Amino acid sequence: MTKDLSVSQQAPSSEAAGLVRAASLIAAGNVASRILGLVRETVIALLFGATGPVSAFRVAQTIPIMLYDLLVGGMVSSALVPVFSEQAERDRTALWQLASLILSLTVLVVSVIVLIIELAAPQVAVLMAGGFDAELLALTTYLMRLTTPAVLFLSLSGIITGLLYALKRFTLPAFTAATFNASIVIVALVGVNIWGWGIEALAYGLLFGAAAQVALQLPGLRDARLRFVIDLHHPALRKIGQLCLPILLGLMVSQFAIALDRNLASRTGPQSIAWMQYATTIIQFPLGLISAAISLAILPTLSRLAVAALETPTRLDDFMDMLATGLRLVLTLIIPATVALFILAEPVVAMLFQRGQFTPFDTQQTALALRLYLLGLTFAAIDQPLIFAYYARQNTLTPALVGLLAVGFYLVAALLPALFRPLRMTDLVIANSVQLTGHALVMLWLVNRLATLRGRGLGPTVFKAIAGAGAMGLGLWLARPLVEQWLPPINFISQAIGLGLIIALGGGIYLLAAILLKMPDLHLLARLFRRFLPR
Repeated sequence: MTKDLSVSQQAPSSEAAGLVRAASLIAAGNVASRILGLVRETVIALLFGATGPVSAFRVAQTIPIMLYDLLVGGMVSSALVPVFSEQAERDRTALWQLASLILSLTVLVVSVIVLIIELAAPQVAVLMAGGFDAELLALTTYLMRLTTPAVLFLSLSGIITGLLYALKRFTLPAFTAATFNASIVIVALVGVNIWGWGIEALAYGLLFGAAAQVALQLPGLRDARLRFVIDLHHPALRKIGQLCLPILLGLMVSQFAIALDRNLASRTGPQSIAWMQYATTIIQFPLGLISAAISLAILPTLSRLAVAALETPTRLDDFMDMLATGLRLVLTLIIPATVALFILAEPVVAMLFQRGQFTPFDTQQTALALRLYLLGLTFAAIDQPLIFAYYARQNTLTPALVGLLAVGFYLVAALLPALFRPLRMTDLVIANSVQLTGHALVMLWLVNRLATLRGRGLGPTVFKAIAGAGAMGLGLWLARPLVEQWLPPINFISQAIGLGLIIALGGGIYLLAAILLKMPDLHLLARLFRRFLPR
């Protein structure tokens, strides 16, 4: 029998209210982060275009991000938030002791790794971008040595974020990424225009932004009792290690895939990595605003319901209801966002980046990459809450194994065309979409084996969202030439106004369709949006 989609049956009202509060805070931070991220990319395009040095910085930027993901990033959601949450419920003193231990070990381990990367930077540059010429490789090595120390601050920031999430203090962590992006923008503008720096301004900005993330969150730990301590026999370390080991193995494979992607992209032309990164920045906006916000908001509740389900098996139904609520919210928002970006790819890229050193040809190539990335956007969006469902049940092995399988999807899709012709940038972008799609479909199948998602409103949500997005897409396609004829996009202001009008029209069409189709969870979305309106 199909379940009623009211909040009273899909999730308790208090849980739904908590979801809205947490999601609104995280979404607010993500809005600020993504806007500043777009500003960051706009500044990079203005100052340096889509040139070889920008590709060199992208490779150097990858190193601290990869190391953070390997050492801490995967551990935050999969292990730290569940374990810290458990300690926070039982004993705050024990929580501070465990947090002190994790922070102390992180400082020691990461410092050693940073030293190794600094010494081996030339060899790492060859592994990451072997297709670059000697001059560009030398620049990559130099930038890599500037950016690598940032991994220490990123790691400390990630652990503090996990601690604050466990304490349900979402405000400061929500704005760490915004602080990071703002720092890069400020340092780049000041460094280039006042101090005469070159591309290294971006590397200095990245390092400063990582440190600023730590400083921002420290007030949230005002009541914490932290100290430097090393205790390798702490009982929680074994539990964290058991949860993290599968994640670490999976991340090693995925980071290898990222390194391979960069290496292959460096062989398709010096500008390819720059084009791909600009397109990725746009893709990350809806992912962060929608999928990440909702996934992080439901994680603490999913963790609590997972524990309750172990004691009372009937509570598994509540767990699946909360997961389904998160998935429906993601689908309701991500499907129209995907359609809108596909139709408006060129004007969006042109408005954001086409100025200074960024040429119309760069716009064309970035828009092409963007459209191909969009093929996997919806699947990437639903993948995150599915992964978090397993993390909440303290099962990190399954997502790691699926990640390994997905890398196989990527390799086949990326390398198969190269058997018949030279490798192209588009091959790598399509392969990325194949990887994301395959991962999400396998995770969806596995979650259904845990407990069925049927009867929880996902099918009607997808159907109605596609119908509404189709109507919206038709409106955007018809309105775009009319608006551009009435308001030619000759400068940033006219571009922004024209694009804003088109998006507002599309949003209105989708909202009307959602109301007419009686799309589920509109009341939750309304509550979420009302939290951003002035009182």
